[in-house]
Amino acid sequence: MKNEQRWEEAYRYISKYHEIKDEVQSDEVIKQTQRSDLEKGYAVERARSQATDEILANILPPNITERLLQGEKKIADTHENVSVLFADIVGFTLLSAKLSAGELIDVLDIVFSRFDTICKKHGLEKIKTIGDAYMAVCGAPISYENHAERTSLAALEMLEYFEIEQGFSIPIQLSFRIGLHSGNVVAGIIGENKYAYDLWGDAVNTASRMESHGEPGKIHVSEDFVKVAGKYGNSIIKFNPRGEMDIKGKGMMKTYFLEKIQ
Repeated sequence: MKNEQRWEEAYRYISKYHEIKDEVQSDEVIKQTQRSDLEKGYAVERARSQATDEILANILPPNITERLLQGEKKIADTHENVSVLFADIVGFTLLSAKLSAGELIDVLDIVFSRFDTICKKHGLEKIKTIGDAYMAVCGAPISYENHAERTSLAALEMLEYFEIEQGFSIPIQLSFRIGLHSGNVVAGIIGENKYAYDLWGDAVNTASRMESHGEPGKIHVSEDFVKVAGKYGNSIIKFNPRGEMDIKGKGMMKTYFLEKIQ
């Protein structure tokens, strides 16, 4: 009888032990799951933060992003010496009529991605694309004394021949018209919901006019640009006078074609 009571008591102890053990293990599993979920949450937030940083880096200059994060509400800076570049795809309207919407976007993506790489290489800041036009600046928001020289080299590289490897429904042969001008601009942020870093001023308008009054496959520049670029005596570029011409909204101006010395 006593042995049976002892076995029953031992059985109760063993059963209680397993109950407590199961509870402890269950609590540990829950804690591990919570820790795992928490770590996954942190990883997701880190990935999201990194993606946000990368998107911001592609939209705004890094130092402008930093100023916004520090609480600046209005960013408007005057830059006394910059060079503005406008590039345009020649005959784009006719080309767009022959391509599907998807192919048209692919062509623009190939061209503008190449221009982005060239600008980054030479220290230019891409400002925006307007249809098939591409706008960039050198000297803002980061100042460069040799901004005109850097812009010259970028423009020359943009005109270099490159093959489009992707197949299209029609042969794609591209030609560009580029305009350059040096002067003063105001640069800053506009908008509250969708930020955009932009430039304003006569220098922007003049650079645009240099492009629109230029010729296919050439870099059309103002006399002001020639004067600034000439300070550095770059041995691989030259300026051929085009003479005086009536520039829309500007009047008579001396202009030049920038070329690479062979």
